[in-house]
Amino acid sequence: MADTRKFKATDLFKFNNINLDPLTETFNISFYLSYLNKWPSLCVAQESIASENSSLMGYIIGKSEGKGTDWHTHVTAITVAPSFRRLGLAKTMMDYLETVGDSEKAYFVDLFVRTSNALAINFYRGLGYSVYRRVVGYYSNPYGKDEDSFDMRKPLARDTNRQSVRENGEHFNCSPADVVF
Repeated sequence: MADTRKFKATDLFKFNNINLDPLTETFNISFYLSYLNKWPSLCVAQESIASENSSLMGYIIGKSEGKGTDWHTHVTAITVAPSFRRLGLAKTMMDYLETVGDSEKAYFVDLFVRTSNALAINFYRGLGYSVYRRVVGYYSNPYGKDEDSFDMRKPLARDTNRQSVRENGEHFNCSPADVVF
């Protein structure tokens, strides 16, 4: 059984089972703490409560940014521990973030995903996200070629004209410097 709750600073000492995954982007502690301080409503954890030894199952951290029709909720990180995947936890956390985005009158939710991560891309497509653009060299690699990302978006209730999305976004290239809100 899972409990969805606010992410706490002390969770930073309990999430190694989640973050020690090659597809999970990890950040330094001050990065996580700045999100918890500035956007606490967009930082959520899933915790196992099936036994007396509870453990973190996954988490999502996000932020709200932009102006005008660029006002949106951004998924900075979402991950689920390998032993808890395929249980619907990621969908639950994405639904939560979208609900908060709607309550904050955001136009859309966006996220960046490695173009090589087909499993995640298909997961997000299944939730209604589409590729808005390809960001060339978004993920730096000190040992080889940088990797591109897809900027994927899902319009929220405020975007009645669906201005935040486009068809065939995979064919619209930009550089990381162009990603500004």
